[in-house]
Amino acid sequence: MILVIGGARSGKSSYAERRIKEMQTDENDVVYIATAIPFDGDMNERIKRHQDDRPNNWHTIERYKQFNQLKTNEEFLQSKYVLVDCMTVMITNLMFDHYTDVDFEKINNKQINKLELGIEVVVNELIDLCDQHSKTLIIVTNEVGYGLVPSYRLGRIFRDIAGRMNQKIASKAQEVILVTAGIPLRIK
Repeated sequence: MILVIGGARSGKSSYAERRIKEMQTDENDVVYIATAIPFDGDMNERIKRHQDDRPNNWHTIERYKQFNQLKTNEEFLQSKYVLVDCMTVMITNLMFDHYTDVDFEKINNKQINKLELGIEVVVNELIDLCDQHSKTLIIVTNEVGYGLVPSYRLGRIFRDIAGRMNQKIASKAQEVILVTAGIPLRIK
């Protein structure tokens, strides 16, 4: 497993895609797991840009949860490489799945801990599935700790959960690459 981490627009997705192309032996052995949900025009444009940048022969699976369902997905089973882009978007989706009608400004610590445990279960499900099927897994994620402390509670909760998930993934990864201004730096 390889974790590619960096700030927004740091070039981490481009790096992850180049890295897979360098490792790739067969043109059809890559599954790209896209975690974004097109909820507005800006997100639609970002998704389109990512789609245009990917090779046409890569198989795309739009999913941010229920990864065990991939056990019967032929494209997943036949692939050698799995690229997940992006973990922080996946975490955002999971946060809102669990608490669609909760005021995050008033959520208590017990609810936050339960939410984080639920997200960790989904992350581990993905990692374990790829491990069980001998897939090379590359996860793209945002480094969320370099910016200002968010002024609103939802932002702080997200930053804390995403930061801890990044740490857990990095501890399991064989390689961690930090990308800044398009330049990759191996930190593990």
